Amino acid sequence: MLEVTLDGKILKIDKGTQLSSLFEDDKALSYHDNPVVAVVVNGTLMSLSERIECNAAVTPVRLFSNLGKRVYRKSLCFLLSYATSVVAPERILIIGHSLGDGFYFRYRDGKPGDIQELKKVMEDAIGKDLPITLRNITHDEAVEYANEKGLKESEELLSTMNQPFYKFAEIGTCMEMYYEPMLPSLRLLELWELRQYEDGLLLRYPQSRNPHAIMPFTDHPLLFSVFNENKRYAKILGIQSIGELNEKVVSGEINKTILLSEALQRRRISDISRMIKGRGTVRAVFIAGPSSSGKTTFSIRLSDELRVDGIKPVRISLDDYYLPTEKIPLDENGERDYEVLESLDLPLLRSQLSDLINGKPVHLASFSFKTRKITLREEETVLGDDSLLIIEGIHGLNPALIPDLPHEKGFRIYISALTQVNLDTRSRISTTDNRILRRMVRDNRTRGFNAVETLTRWPSVERGEKNHIFPFQNNADVMLNSALEYELGVLKPYAVPLLMSVPKEEGEAYANAQRLLEFLGCIYPIAADAVPPDSLLREFIGGSIFSAT
Repeated sequence: MLEVTLDGKILKIDKGTQLSSLFEDDKALSYHDNPVVAVVVNGTLMSLSERIECNAAVTPVRLFSNLGKRVYRKSLCFLLSYATSVVAPERILIIGHSLGDGFYFRYRDGKPGDIQELKKVMEDAIGKDLPITLRNITHDEAVEYANEKGLKESEELLSTMNQPFYKFAEIGTCMEMYYEPMLPSLRLLELWELRQYEDGLLLRYPQSRNPHAIMPFTDHPLLFSVFNENKRYAKILGIQSIGELNEKVVSGEINKTILLSEALQRRRISDISRMIKGRGTVRAVFIAGPSSSGKTTFSIRLSDELRVDGIKPVRISLDDYYLPTEKIPLDENGERDYEVLESLDLPLLRSQLSDLINGKPVHLASFSFKTRKITLREEETVLGDDSLLIIEGIHGLNPALIPDLPHEKGFRIYISALTQVNLDTRSRISTTDNRILRRMVRDNRTRGFNAVETLTRWPSVERGEKNHIFPFQNNADVMLNSALEYELGVLKPYAVPLLMSVPKEEGEAYANAQRLLEFLGCIYPIAADAVPPDSLLREFIGGSIFSAT
């Protein structure tokens, strides 16, 4: 018998008991009842279909929680894979990137899918409440299955992991490698939408701000074009999956691959500089993007490219225009909200930018995070005919920032780390996870923060991004993907010790740390020596020529 602590009670259960049996009452609940969909066992996130093998503290994970939403979305993706195995078993479905409130999929043959037939199979599977079972298979069995089904990316990953056995999830005869928990059955997948999108499929799910409905569709054509562009880059580099990245490390080609990846990103920044010059009317370039996108290094490198093109840039950070603490608006919890537009001294900012654009001299603002006050710099700044402003900050794409600026005088850039490399054929690497790793490494190096602090603060960071950055991304004239195909291998040696230091008493932070360690375990480490000193990645790991740190 084992002892299990659940909701403050100690239960006596048999060893090997399925976790779902602890939540019998939830089996009758529907999606909208916010049922338990997974559990955290001794700090580790687990599926309800797994079994208890030791004394444990068990915490339920409900559907509408951050972890619960991951379980729902992962299960939904698996359901689409199952539907493809029924409708068109000879075709290979490949998971792509996130796009708004959905995931983009494509078939390897480049032809569209039969939406109606796929929907029918998915709805039928939900109606029959088909179970998602877990099973362990040997390395040879896993490779044979991937080869038989044409899952090239999965086969490549397996060939570099070489573990004695692997855990797979299964619906009917459809299997995929199991990286994180899924629903024990399909009955809770009540809200979703499948639609044709470009040359593939878009599988949509409920957004966090309204989990009870599918929101009206919003297209993101510019974002999609960036992913397509980086898909071409990935082919040039020969890195479209982690298995291929690992092979570059083993073969000794990784240093050349790093230089080629950096060259492709450098060319893209140069292209943006020429676009700005080609407009002929631009006086202010606005740069915005979510946390850990590399906005600072990008703004410096863009400035250098503009100089090469004969333009003198003047860089301004919106962080220098914060109001004093006592004037910062309060959020719904009564705390100072530094991420709303109104936290900036907008009259001063707008006045100074207007004067600069009109050729008047200005003493630019400088904000001290110690005194929490703005001071004006001693030196004067004047924009000449061959100069322009580069304004960097989270509100850069918000039209309310400088509402009176004529459209032709502004140029707006959205930057984000949009991970293009998949784990395998059917499992993607979240762009959010990439940014968390970047921020964790940088925060530890520059601010002395541990991983717990970064992971605990992240939900607040995401809320701010959803409110103040993502709604304006379609206002951009151009988007830049700052993620480098090789970077997860470089981040791994820095991130793993930080993640391993998170104690299990930290609850959700520990569960997320273990999840990140799980997928980093699939990636070979890459030494940072070959990363150029002007690389955008240096902003996070250190050693940048643009910074003393």
